[in-house]
Amino acid sequence: MDKSLDYNNLGLLYAWSENVKHDYAKAKAIFSKSCDEGNSIGCVNLGVLYAYGRGVMTDYTKAVELYTQACNMDNRVGCYNLGLLYDEGYKGVRQDYFKARELYAKSCDMGNGSACFSLGLLYSEGKGVRQDYIKARELYTKACNMGEAGACNNLGVFYTYGKGVRQDKAKARELFGKACDMGNQKGCDNYKD
Repeated sequence: MDKSLDYNNLGLLYAWSENVKHDYAKAKAIFSKSCDEGNSIGCVNLGVLYAYGRGVMTDYTKAVELYTQACNMDNRVGCYNLGLLYDEGYKGVRQDYFKARELYAKSCDMGNGSACFSLGLLYSEGKGVRQDYIKARELYTKACNMGEAGACNNLGVFYTYGKGVRQDKAKARELFGKACDMGNQKGCDNYKD
């Protein structure tokens, strides 16, 4: 039995459950114990507390440390969250698209659809990489197939305007519908047009 996972699950109850009164101080202590025992999910959850200032002072430097620890244990959410911090350049974290790209790629390769979508955005916008609509299309397709609604919408835009693909308005409409069905408002708006 993995006690570090049990600790993490208990921490989740205190931090985010609707059935248990939130106690971020308890959640922090439990996530810390889970992380200290080598559970990468505990490290990610502790990092989230620091990134959002839940029960602790907001501390992006500490969040980076914890997400890095989780990413080094091949936790795809840790790599993705760390990539987000570098992509956006939060207080105390210097914006670095190259580093964000590396982290998104690692997380995407581990099956994180959000990371594939974010990596596609970097290629689409030419941030930290040479702008490459074909690579962006490949990543949006992968992310869309993993259930990322925003990626389906963006892929629909590519088909509408022929970015990295042959223009195909029927395919675009299909993708907008898929995005809309997943709850993406832009997809719904584009489907109507």
